[in-house]
Amino acid sequence: MKILVLRFSSIGDIVLTTPVVRALAQQVTGAEVHFATKPGYRGLLEPNPYITKVHCLTGSLGELVQELKAERFDYIIDLHNNLRTRLIKLQLGVKSSSFDKLNWQKWLLVNFKIDRLPRVHIVQRYLAAAAPLGVTDDGRGLDYFIPVGQEVDLATLPAPFQRGYVAVAIGAQHATKRLPVEKLIELCAKLAPRPVMLLGGPEDESIGHIIEEAFATRAATAQPTAAVPDSPYYFPKNSPVQQPSPPLIHNGCGQYSLHQSASLLRQADFVVSHDTGLMHIAAAFSKEIFSVWGNTVPAFGMYPYRTDFRVLEVPGLSCRPCSKIGFDKCPQGHFKCMRDQSLNLELPPARDGR
Repeated sequence: MKILVLRFSSIGDIVLTTPVVRALAQQVTGAEVHFATKPGYRGLLEPNPYITKVHCLTGSLGELVQELKAERFDYIIDLHNNLRTRLIKLQLGVKSSSFDKLNWQKWLLVNFKIDRLPRVHIVQRYLAAAAPLGVTDDGRGLDYFIPVGQEVDLATLPAPFQRGYVAVAIGAQHATKRLPVEKLIELCAKLAPRPVMLLGGPEDESIGHIIEEAFATRAATAQPTAAVPDSPYYFPKNSPVQQPSPPLIHNGCGQYSLHQSASLLRQADFVVSHDTGLMHIAAAFSKEIFSVWGNTVPAFGMYPYRTDFRVLEVPGLSCRPCSKIGFDKCPQGHFKCMRDQSLNLELPPARDGR
């Protein structure tokens, strides 16, 4: 049976489809699983041994449809469920099923704070779309496959990081899903004395550099800094107070490929992340996760899947959630959902007892 899975974006959403792909390949007799996505996600899918072929929207939608028609699919599972995927299903003209996006329930919660959302993870809704083929949840969680040559050897990291570190994923697609830089510095200070590996894309590199420099300046001069004036890790010069050691920071943002970043997540002691793709990759490796939430909420069903996690959020805000995705800036102007984060961390034991 030749099956087409549709999901065009993004990193986290595609990682969340992996239980469906695996179940199709292993539970449907004679299954040949194809996946249609955008070109930027080809490298994320091609290492997956449960996928026979990846198709990409490199030109017009019509060109992709012609490519897909030539495959003569028996069934389509639509895990995106938007106008584009509906057009594909219409033009291919084969049996299909789609996942429930719960759009009206999300609209009620965002606009009127009326919560009618079922307490069901999005992975379960993805699996429900494949249920007509007899697919069931195998209970094994998410998959992420790192290609040969993309594993990061810990021996290439600074010496303190070779004994263990905390991975902090500082990025997110929308600004209202990211802690501001002063809160990221506060977060890293609370992780001391553990080494902290900052992870993110090239767009996060400058923020990573600010964080790295904040602690490098403190270690070198013991002078107060404007970035975090109330931090316990900043004292006036020659202060008689015992000064705790700041964390060691390594800015890996923009320095590693996605697969290499995944390798660093896999080898971390635990992970701190916003509601973003690296959080779901960490869940695929069953890492313990501190999950930081701003304008979105776990009730949307996108929290870490089948791994230990703790939610960091500001409860009781009347304006939250303000969007099911995110904004470039806080619509209210105060950004309390991130600026008022207490960032209380009950840290698990370090690998070397630190």
